[in-house]
Amino acid sequence: MQKIRLEIVGLTSGQSHGSYTLILGEELGNRKLPIIIGSFEAQAIAIEIEKIVPFRPMTHDLFVSFCRTFDVEIKEVLIHTLTDGVFYAKMICELNGESKEIDARTSDAIALAVRFKCPIYTTDAIMRSAGIVINEEQEEEGKEENEQEHIEETEEPFSEPQPFNPNANLTSMTIDQLNNLLEEAIRIEDYHRAALIRDEIKKREK
Repeated sequence: MQKIRLEIVGLTSGQSHGSYTLILGEELGNRKLPIIIGSFEAQAIAIEIEKIVPFRPMTHDLFVSFCRTFDVEIKEVLIHTLTDGVFYAKMICELNGESKEIDARTSDAIALAVRFKCPIYTTDAIMRSAGIVINEEQEEEGKEENEQEHIEETEEPFSEPQPFNPNANLTSMTIDQLNNLLEEAIRIEDYHRAALIRDEIKKREK
């Protein structure tokens, strides 16, 4: 199994209440893997990345303290399976030189990975299936479009863009329409929308 190392490159809020998109990028490539997670897990990841110390330990911090008290170390996190739009992960832990695998939700595993400063991996199969390719041309187009939107919003302050409805017409669209919409979402770097469209496309391919 070929493993690909990932890095956290972004964390954005979604249009639906309480949803966030964690964006992982491959270390030696231009593919990104957007994963939709809950607000609690997003907060746990953001707090550690920003080095914010909460007044009382959060659940993930408590787990870290428990592990280190009993000399358990998390050596790596592996996102190994994608089924029906759900990512599955496991933590590779070590105690007294012995390695153990523990099943975990992907969001929890990553929240712990940033605390243990251990690597995050996935498989090439998952990146080929769910990864979104971003090339330099698309990034430049996205920046230019975002700048243009900012100018238009400045000129017309009372004109608000319509929010993306995650359930709006995706099921009624053709594959070609979904692929075009996916390209648009990637171009403007709306990874939350891109993840939803990607999952709908994958459902059709079964």
